[in-house]
Amino acid sequence: MALVFDGVSFRYGRQAPVFHTFDLTVDAPATVLLGPNGAGKSTLMGLAASHLRPAAGTVAFGRSRPDRRGLAGYRKKVAWIPQHITPVPGLTVREQIAYAGWLKGMSRASAWESSAAAVERVGLGPLAGRKSHQVSGGQLRRMGIAGALTHHSELILMDEPTAGLDPQQRQVFRDLVTELSASLQVLVSTHQTEDLSELYQRIIVLDRGTVRFQGSPAEFHALAPATAAGGRERAEAAYGRLVGQEI
Repeated sequence: MALVFDGVSFRYGRQAPVFHTFDLTVDAPATVLLGPNGAGKSTLMGLAASHLRPAAGTVAFGRSRPDRRGLAGYRKKVAWIPQHITPVPGLTVREQIAYAGWLKGMSRASAWESSAAAVERVGLGPLAGRKSHQVSGGQLRRMGIAGALTHHSELILMDEPTAGLDPQQRQVFRDLVTELSASLQVLVSTHQTEDLSELYQRIIVLDRGTVRFQGSPAEFHALAPATAAGGRERAEAAYGRLVGQEI
């Protein structure tokens, strides 16, 4: 199923437009959205998550649109995991995960039942009974993903999910993205260029509200000069060439 931005325009107040008649289709199992600060990544994710509304144009995921009639259904299908997950005071890890399902319209019993499998899928089973404010940043982000799995999301949007994580936590996240993309779609927004070939089937580079590149990891790496050696160096060189800056 595709996430489609069709003729989208958006601006904050009286500022210059972030997007003007913007078109983009995202349909790979795992897609990464790359771009420097100020490129429009967070705005695009906010529009995709229905937390922001375009001034013109439409956003759709398959046949679902975040309009007045379809907003609840759209938000069940499309989940947004922000960079910072806020623990709910007094709730355990599993209770907060179930709470996410209840907020999306599930009954308490259904949300609680569904949360059991979601907790295990993200590797938080041993911490299910711990208070949510007592887990690490990486575990909080996995808790957010589990909440999305509880209400059976079909597309999960993640904003800078590995920022501030140590190497072990980043590896846990990489493994989770690989596992998730086998059964649903994942769109990750970041400025980091590590592990692109291993994690993603599609790369989008956004800069100043414009798509500078959209293609496979192989096509992306081919933009690097022949002197660039190794996957990370080639990725950084290709990215720098597209956005006109050095890494």
